[in-house]
Amino acid sequence: MSLQQPKVGFVSLGCPKALVDSERILTQLRVEGYDLVQRYDDADVVVVNTCGFIDSAVAESLDAIGEAMAENGKVIVTGCLGKRSEVIREAYPDVLSISGPQDYASVMDAVHLALPPKHDPFIDLLPDYGLKLTPKHYAYLKISEGCNHRCSFCIIPSMRGDLVSRPVDEVLREAEKLVRGGVKELLVVSQDTSAYGVDLKYATRLWRGNAYQTRMKALCEGLSGLGAWTRLHYVYPYPHVDEIIPLMAEGKLLPYLDIPFQHASPRILKLMKRPGAVDKTLERIQRWRAACPELTIRSTFIVGFPGETDAEFEELLEFLDEAQLDRVGAFAYSPVAGAQANALPDPVDEGVKQERLARFMERQAAISEARLAAKVGSVQQVIVDAIDGDLAIARSMADAPEIDGLVQVQDGREAGLQPGEFAMVRIMGSDEHDLYGEVEYEG
Repeated sequence: MSLQQPKVGFVSLGCPKALVDSERILTQLRVEGYDLVQRYDDADVVVVNTCGFIDSAVAESLDAIGEAMAENGKVIVTGCLGKRSEVIREAYPDVLSISGPQDYASVMDAVHLALPPKHDPFIDLLPDYGLKLTPKHYAYLKISEGCNHRCSFCIIPSMRGDLVSRPVDEVLREAEKLVRGGVKELLVVSQDTSAYGVDLKYATRLWRGNAYQTRMKALCEGLSGLGAWTRLHYVYPYPHVDEIIPLMAEGKLLPYLDIPFQHASPRILKLMKRPGAVDKTLERIQRWRAACPELTIRSTFIVGFPGETDAEFEELLEFLDEAQLDRVGAFAYSPVAGAQANALPDPVDEGVKQERLARFMERQAAISEARLAAKVGSVQQVIVDAIDGDLAIARSMADAPEIDGLVQVQDGREAGLQPGEFAMVRIMGSDEHDLYGEVEYEG
């Protein structure tokens, strides 16, 4: 490539859905002949893809913009915080451009204005699946944008709009390209995976000569034929989730559900504007596990939501005891600018919130530790992420990258394991987060 090619630096913040946005922008930059560089000093312009969901994310995004301005001076801002352009302009009035999430055209227009492209179609070649920011062996597969829910603590619909599903054949073609390019694990992401296709009235499309509805079950059936692990994230506990459990039991889909339950008190769930039938939720978890004993359930919760009483927090702890979830994350409630929950009465004292969060995590840590200990002695299929000294750092079917635990394979280097490979590992030990094992040899 010519040394005169225009050079773009890129900073990507936020959730996996924002990461996919970054990958699409980066792919278009490379298609148009831009060099992508790692250092501010090497860049002719810097793009910052921001997050703006909670106050800490806003602060992180503003810090990243400030660093790029200080180190480079030519900065294009996009992403969720771009919906609050006045916040950015107040702090950094000299940024070149501000746009919201998924607005790829505005980002490219700003880049063109600041740095006209010099495309050479004979040497600027890309894989047909585009550029990825994840390791070669896994990729996020975004199936929709936006959300139809109006949870009182969330402002994502105001940033990303209502649900807009991608046609099922388009998603399946992208997944097929990724797998052909070496991806071994597909991580399905959206704001609400269970609602996939409702806006398209579940329209039927053709792929590989077969008809598929644009809905979660049909998508999973199509993905199951690609030979890669498929993992579902951000699944609301709607009744039709029951339909995909048999696919998990049959080994066609990873036995893993990421379901953001958020709380267990019906009154608090109503204030959150979330589904509130907790008894039915527990029954369904039991049915899922009866049908698919290997099922892993991860979830997220909010403690200290406005109005949460001591008794309602105890309900949440009781739910943990009954549900026996495998992986759990929790947050102390934090007001988000523009969220309806800010107007709710009886805010919980910050000290009380932190005390409840500590109790919650202590209770869940014991549950997670026990569930992992039950796997000692079993043989688990793992995918290797990295080699670290003598260890292979891997993940089982129960572990999503970056948010769940790991399987540390003690003889990974000796066994010749490489990143992206699958292996069978006998589990020799555990703690509250990770498993430890050795390669299981056949015979």
